[in-house]
Amino acid sequence: MLARFFDTNAAYPMKFADGRENRGLVHLNRVIDHPNIDIGDYSYASSFEPPDDWAVRLAPYTYAGAPERLRIGRFCQIADRVRIITASANHPMAGISTYPFAIFDHARLGEYMDQLDSLPDTVIGHDVWLGDAATVLPGARIGCGVIVGAGAVVGGTVPDYAVVAGNPGRVLRMRYAPDQVAVLMRLQWWDWPAEAVEAAIPALAAGDISALEALAPG
Repeated sequence: MLARFFDTNAAYPMKFADGRENRGLVHLNRVIDHPNIDIGDYSYASSFEPPDDWAVRLAPYTYAGAPERLRIGRFCQIADRVRIITASANHPMAGISTYPFAIFDHARLGEYMDQLDSLPDTVIGHDVWLGDAATVLPGARIGCGVIVGAGAVVGGTVPDYAVVAGNPGRVLRMRYAPDQVAVLMRLQWWDWPAEAVEAAIPALAAGDISALEALAPG
């Protein structure tokens, strides 16, 4: 029988020992319904002070109809106080002043929005761990298997299976050698059926790539 975690309909996949639901840990795609946010199955966020609106907590600048999207892959782990700043938070920088005069004058708003039409999406890959109070900057492209340290401020492109920390965020090391990363990216275990992922948990936890490869479906 599959663990409760693999129930994609469960908003609160974790229970305390006494059977109570842990309301501070949520499957994000069960609690966020936003036209500009795409979230893969099993990705969760946790908070010691759970919000009423998880979309506002995580990505407060992402509004319905914005010219950019936020995409979060499967099996991501998002710690307390993480903030994802999407591109609509930016101010036009071509002029002398960055003050957004137009947002206070509807007659100028169209001109202002024209400058924002090409805002980039912010993309977080599969199996990414965002540590406590990490900040993801507009247009970031965070690869699969990345670990972002607590308090890090991360922008730009982060390669698959990198460990990033600091402000500005820098790659401290790679979790696996290039040939191993290539195998993991070929296997794409996060897309396996739930039964196959559950069977692979020991290999995933042990970092045993050969064992994981042997368990690949098909």
